Amino acid sequence: MRKNIVAGNWKMNKNLKEAKELVKGIRKGLKNNNFENKRVIVAPSFINLNSTVKRTKKSNIEVAAQNMHEAKSGAYTGEVAADMLTDVGVNVVILGHSERRMYFNETNELLAKKVNTALANNLEVIFCFGELLEDRKTEKHFEVVENQLSEGLFHLLKEDFSKVILAYEPVWAIGTGETASPEQAQEMHAFIREVLAKKYDEKTANSISILYGGSVKPANAKEIFSKEDVDGGLIGGASLKSEDFLAIIEAI
Repeated sequence: MRKNIVAGNWKMNKNLKEAKELVKGIRKGLKNNNFENKRVIVAPSFINLNSTVKRTKKSNIEVAAQNMHEAKSGAYTGEVAADMLTDVGVNVVILGHSERRMYFNETNELLAKKVNTALANNLEVIFCFGELLEDRKTEKHFEVVENQLSEGLFHLLKEDFSKVILAYEPVWAIGTGETASPEQAQEMHAFIREVLAKKYDEKTANSISILYGGSVKPANAKEIFSKEDVDGGLIGGASLKSEDFLAIIEAI
């Protein structure tokens, strides 16, 4: 049975002191929460990973990295390797976020290599993908999403694919205040499961958690999460305030 997941992507926000306070607030709010079929993940900046791992011990909060390099090691100034993440206790990594694709020119081909490296180092992957506004306006959104999945993930064997969490991001609804309607989210998530079933099988398709990532807030989370194929959210701005993040977790 697939799990419901709420993952907070802090992006380039929160210094060490602020990160500590945010974790403290989240831990306090989750003290009596039922985690039977729920996962809560936070993704701070690289510089705050070690501290956050230490501060989430003996809690149900998991810690993810926001990115990693595809190489094992080498002369890649400013980059971080997979074993550096696992060495500080990180077991999840976000790959392919729209901002990485847009601002750092990450391609499906590159992301396929990153996925391979992550899985080889026992890191679970939150794989992000989604269409631009232009793609949706020209009705190419299904084609774009299927292509991103195919080129970034479909080289994986079925047993490896089970270590991937999918995060659908309609790029036009990230940081814009716009949100895909719950019906639009459900339509795409259902399509994604159809694509997975076609590539692998129904069992695999129904076992993979698919998160929605596009301006989820306390006010709209419950309606979005109520849809059959939406298994939670990858949360940006609303994950930076503990009360907002906790309200979204409660909505799952």
